[in-house]
This record gives sequence, structure tokens and C-alpha cells, in this order.
Amino acid sequence: MASNAPKMLNRLGQSLWLDNITRDLLDSGTLKRYIDELSVTGLTSNPTIFDNAISRSSWYDKEIRKQLDAGLSGEELFFTLAIQDLSRAADLFLPAWHRTGTVDGFVSLEVSPALAYDTAATVAQAKALYAKANKPNLFIKIPGTKEGLPAIEEAIFAGISINVTLLFSTDQYKAAADAYMKGLERRVEAGLSADVRSVASLFVSRWDVAVSGKVAVELRNSLGMAVSKQAYKAYRDILESDRFQRLENVGARPQRFLFASTGTKDKTASDTLYITGLAAPNTVNTMPEETLLALADHGAIGSAVPRDGGDAEAVIGAFVNAGIDLTALAAQLQSDGAKSFVKSWNELLGAIDAKSKVLT
Repeated sequence: MASNAPKMLNRLGQSLWLDNITRDLLDSGTLKRYIDELSVTGLTSNPTIFDNAISRSSWYDKEIRKQLDAGLSGEELFFTLAIQDLSRAADLFLPAWHRTGTVDGFVSLEVSPALAYDTAATVAQAKALYAKANKPNLFIKIPGTKEGLPAIEEAIFAGISINVTLLFSTDQYKAAADAYMKGLERRVEAGLSADVRSVASLFVSRWDVAVSGKVAVELRNSLGMAVSKQAYKAYRDILESDRFQRLENVGARPQRFLFASTGTKDKTASDTLYITGLAAPNTVNTMPEETLLALADHGAIGSAVPRDGGDAEAVIGAFVNAGIDLTALAAQLQSDGAKSFVKSWNELLGAIDAKSKVLT
């Protein structure tokens, strides 16, 4: 039985984005169908998604051969393929971008994760990719690591729309929001427009994977949601702050809060756990394809996340009492996430290299 959960979330003010992009998704008309039928209004991508699509299918073979003939290889060849796909997706989302007054309808392209700890190189690549894609509804993804934060500020100052990725805690989210506002404040100071878009992506499910088996059974699969609700409260606080309202008065728009990594990892839990439990107004939830389809099939939306984060502090307190050091774990999750992105990136470049050899 089909569920109307996607439409309900949409009416609540939450954007549903797809965490997937492949040439097949575009060529088959599937992405267009998700837009038309499942209220999907944006899309995110990452190296693992492209790695799987390139290494496990022949969808890209013809184009890879063409680009090899043109003298491209490695990273340059990958970004050419990715920008082709994301440009097509961006065009499909342009109606949503216009309809929402340019608030929604974005796609995301990641800078090389190998640059996560190199501020200057991250900024240089973000500028180059943004210019090459030349789409008004494209985000460049930059991780919210310590070295990533000044790169985010610099990119925003340069007028580049940024998806801040790899955030795990409220403190990491606040640091990303601070970098965004600093970039905007510098633009205002320089007499430039304060209207540069951004989202801040908090990763949800990895919290629950990290503490699995370390806490009482009644706490299972509740930490990711609690941290998300706590960060959501911080997001709403920032939007109401004097600092942001000063920026809003000169044309700035909110850096939207985005729930990422919302596919359920625990097979004993609901497959829509992090969607139905994080129905929050004025946010984005980007989800894997199977989660989107599960939501459309049998998702049930209850009440929205309260403005004050609801039971977030009580649940987090229970984990602290159980001996979980959340600050240390957040730092560990971000570090591990950066390493896993680099691993995926290297595997992606390896897949392109292997495919290039076969095709030549």
C-alpha cells in the first residue's frame, strides 16, 4: 500500500533529497519520476555512489572512452563525468529551485576528500568546480573539519554555494554555521550580496552504529536521533539570533539544516526510522534510494520535531550516564568519516583507472 508520507513531509516544510546519482537514474527517467511522484526536490552525491556506478556497470563506458581520447584521466576525468550527471540533475530540479524562490532544488558535488585537511587547496578546487559546472542550484561539498571551516568561510565569501558535510555534533554544526556567517559578514563588509546559499549536513545513523552493543537495549538506535534533535534546536536558535537577523536584514538566507546518513543500519529497526523520527520544519532530509522507496511504500509521519528538541537532552543524558563520551565520539566519528571518504575516493580513482585500461 502506497504511503503519502513524502507529501506530508513536504507540506510540513521538510525537503526530501535523494542521496544517489547514476547515469542510469537519469537515462531511465527514474529521477524525473521521483521528482514528480515522491516529492523529491534535491540530490546529494559522494565518491562511493560514483565508484559503484562506474565500476559495476557499463553506463559510463562510452563517455569514459570519449574523455580518454580527449586526453583526460584520473581525477579530471571523474569530475567531468560527475559534472555531466549533476548538471542534468540540476536542470531537472530547476523548477523546484524557481518555485521555492531559490531555496530548494539543489544538487551537491564533493571536492576531493583527499583535501579535507588542506584549506587552500580545498578553496581552489571548490572555485574551479563551481565555475566549471556553472549551475545556480549546485552546492560544492566541503567537510566541516577544523581545516575545512576556514575553507567554508572563504568559499562563501567568494560567492560559492556550500554543502558543509561530515558534521556529527551540535558543536560541530555551530562551528559550521559560524563559518557560514563569517563568510557572509565579510561579503557585506565588502559591499557584496549576502545571498549565498548553504546547507549544513549532520550525519545521523553513524552514532547508533558506534554505540551499538555498548549501552542498554532500551537505548538502542536513539542516540543519532537525540543528537539530531539537539542540533536542530541549535539551528533554530541561530536563525533567531541577533547576529543572523542582522545578516537577514541585508539579504542573507538561512543555512538550511540537513539530516544526512539517514538509511537505517540496524536490520532489526524500522527502515524509515531516521525519516519519520526527524520530521522537522525548515530542514532537509537526504536519503538513500531504498529508504525513499520504503518511505513512499509504508512510511508513517507522526508529530514534528519540537522547536526545543523535545527529549534530546534527556536521551543524551542517559548515554552520558552510561559512560559514553559524546565529545570524544563526535571527534572520532568525524575523523573516521574523513578517512572513509578518502578510502572511497581512492577506490573511485582506482575504478576509473581500471576501467580506462580495459577501454583502451
